[in-house]
Amino acid sequence: MKILVINCGSTTLKYQLIDSDTEAVYAKGLCERIGIADGDIKYDSSKTGEKKELKIDMPDHGVAFKAVIDILLDPEDGAVKSLEEIDAVGHRVVHGGEYFNSSVLIDDEVIEKIKACSDLAPLHNPANLLGIDACSKLMPGVPQCAVFDTAFHQTMPEKAYIYGIPFSYYEKYKIRKYGFHGTSHSYVSKKAAEILGKPIEDTKIIVCHLGGGASITAVDGGKSVDTSMGFTPLDGLIMGTRSGSIDPAVLQYIADKESLNVDELLTMLNKKSGVQGLSGLSSDFRDIDAGIAEGNARAKLAFDAFCYGAVKIIGSYIAAMNGVDMIAFTAGIGENDSKVRAAILKNFSYIGLEVDEEVNSATHGKEAMISTADSKVKSYVIPTNEELAIARDTARLVEK
Repeated sequence: MKILVINCGSTTLKYQLIDSDTEAVYAKGLCERIGIADGDIKYDSSKTGEKKELKIDMPDHGVAFKAVIDILLDPEDGAVKSLEEIDAVGHRVVHGGEYFNSSVLIDDEVIEKIKACSDLAPLHNPANLLGIDACSKLMPGVPQCAVFDTAFHQTMPEKAYIYGIPFSYYEKYKIRKYGFHGTSHSYVSKKAAEILGKPIEDTKIIVCHLGGGASITAVDGGKSVDTSMGFTPLDGLIMGTRSGSIDPAVLQYIADKESLNVDELLTMLNKKSGVQGLSGLSSDFRDIDAGIAEGNARAKLAFDAFCYGAVKIIGSYIAAMNGVDMIAFTAGIGENDSKVRAAILKNFSYIGLEVDEEVNSATHGKEAMISTADSKVKSYVIPTNEELAIARDTARLVEK
């Protein structure tokens, strides 16, 4: 069975065409800087394996998805001659609210429930729906599956997911921490246990999924016991354009000073804050690193604030789990920005973790141990493979 996996992030769209029987990858690529100037698509030619790059403006995910379809059908580089060769489509969907605690086949009712959760993930659920809609139009009748970011975190204990507000709001509206990037955290924690050579039930792993959206999860015995994102993906770390955790009273203060309503405040917090808002330069860490090299003080401030926030969360999770075996880095920044990794890990020498500076500096997008061989606690870069996890769920549901 050929399964097309669509993974929409806030500014990215990753895709893979996977054989569910052999797990061979027929095609894969990454659309970057969606909604940002100088859009870019990197993909492997399905005919030659040659790495190719296409510069194209992608104002939204709909345009990006159309470009992906064009690449898949390209006579020189494409993996299929017709879209009829694709048997199913698996979509990463960020927020399932209280509606979904596992992956599901998509129908009209599921679409309506995903829409109902869009205000909880305004940078993602609408993008996910664009992909679903585009697939429905281009491949009518092909089964589609939704794999939810929130599912992995359903194992969090009540003390970790509950907020310190009147309990009636949880009872009436299910206001609680949900957590996100669950497919990635699940995949990477399992891979980390394999690397450690221990049953996952005997491991304590912290997964740092650092990208345009960023979250950190404490995985104890293979289960998520706490995670940095909350009711929505806005909580936790400072991110590309998101503020992360903030004193709620700040919002009333800004609203009074700037005459902003709630919708305008949320737009500011989701789309104009974070690394972009602090630096005034970009939400992309490649631009931030370049700005720092040029002496841009605000770029350095954004970098430092991001890394410091990660240090605090990792430290709290070490305490919560009473130890840690591995700190793993994944996603765009985690896999590729050695400076971010070094800045975070330098704070953990007290637990016997020392960075191998040479290996760390040379590691970009590949699996590697970046701690020294004699480190008591290990640190690895583990490229995430959400697409494979999504393909497995999609095949399981379609073949039922």
